Amino acid sequence: MNINEQLTDWAVELQALAQAGLTYTKDSFDKERFERIRTMAVEMLAVQSPLPELEIKKLFAEESGYPTPKLDTRAAIFEEDKILLVQESNYKWSLPGGWVDINQSIKDNTLKEVKEETGFDAQALKIIALQDRNRHNLPRYAYGICKIFVLCERTGGQFEKNIETLQIGWFDLGDLPELAEEKTTTEQIALCFAAKNDPNWQVLFD
Repeated sequence: MNINEQLTDWAVELQALAQAGLTYTKDSFDKERFERIRTMAVEMLAVQSPLPELEIKKLFAEESGYPTPKLDTRAAIFEEDKILLVQESNYKWSLPGGWVDINQSIKDNTLKEVKEETGFDAQALKIIALQDRNRHNLPRYAYGICKIFVLCERTGGQFEKNIETLQIGWFDLGDLPELAEEKTTTEQIALCFAAKNDPNWQVLFD
């Protein structure tokens, strides 16, 4: 582990401790101390992150309640042994998906994201894997994310350009476009191919 990774680990732990302290403390002096710890965690990240301090604070230090990972669902849809990817506004590609909304189940959110980003109706078949994002995707984020990959099947609909997606495409594993690797990696797509081709697939999880 290099020094930047160690700093990030310390900052994440400090942020979690501060957030939990702010949630449960009834002492105004302790609250002031926890706020200072949280500010220090942001400053530690700002030293070695390309993001401006204000953006780090927005992403990292404005959460409330007991700190828990966010959920991100990704759909794996195949046709003729090719996988469906969406091109985002930065011209890079990823599996369709996104944050789980507060009023959505994992299944419902996965299908909602497919509809919003591709125009397709789909049904969810099985969960492929649950991954700790910071173990598989770069850059590392200052908060935890559980990525849930779901094998789905298209049942209808058609693509229409929207605010999230420039275009869609079907790709072989050996001929992938430039990926938005903070969201989807070649290894994660390979995992989806493996699950699709194995009728006895067992869910993988970190």
